[in-house]
This record gives sequence, C-alpha cells and structure tokens, in this order.
Amino acid sequence: MPRPYSQDLRVRVIGAVESGSSARSAGRLFGVSESVAIKWAARWRRTGSVAAKRMGGYRRSPLDAHTDVLLRLLADRPDLTVEEIRAELRARGICTGHSSIRRFFDRHGISFKKNRARRRAASAGRGGGAPTMAAASGRV
Repeated sequence: MPRPYSQDLRVRVIGAVESGSSARSAGRLFGVSESVAIKWAARWRRTGSVAAKRMGGYRRSPLDAHTDVLLRLLADRPDLTVEEIRAELRARGICTGHSSIRRFFDRHGISFKKNRARRRAASAGRGGGAPTMAAASGRV
C-alpha cells in the first residue's frame, strides 16, 4: 500500500503557495502532481491543516448499535441460523447482510458450530447405509 507524502513536503508546498506561487507551480517545483498541490492548498485554506488523513482502517459496523438485540436474540433461541437471525432483524426494521452478521458474531467470539443447541445442524450420524446384495435380493 502506498504511503502518504511526508508532512515536511506538504508544509513546503503550502509555504510556496503562501509566498505567492500558484499551487500548480509549487507542485511542479517540489515534484508532486499538480492536482495534489491544488488539493493541499484548498484543504489548507478550508481547514488550516495539510496533515495526512488516515488511510484504510476500521469501519464501524452498523450492527454495533444493535448489540443487545442480537445477543438477546441468540440467548433466547440458541439454535438460530444466520439466515434466521437476518430474518428476525429484517422484521425489526434492521436490514443487513449475511456476512455482516457473521463478522459481528466473530468479533464477539460466538460461532455457529454444530453442538447440542444446534442439533438439526449436526450430521445424522452413521446411517444404515445401502442394503447388501443379499438383503436386496431377499436371500437373507
């Protein structure tokens, strides 16, 4: 991932603009694109800062506002699937995707693995299997 330009370079470009140069010529002088110099100058005039903004990072989940609803829903009915949770949320006016619900529960350390509470999600166990040839022919 590319890194932001240094604060020193940003200050020098703004210094040149403040001393009378155009943003385009200041950009050419310091070896940055003209559009970057124009954006820095506009931001300097608007906010008084040219510090680099945060790159990437964490975006808050819209489900964090409904943590108590989700945890209570799962506590009341621990055998719910993700799609059933999604349907319950939709009925309450909270529209969200399958993966958002998954990530929410991952962050809270809750998994949807097969266990006693979710018996219907478990495998049926060892079944009888296909009948043997003798049983199928009726000789047994």
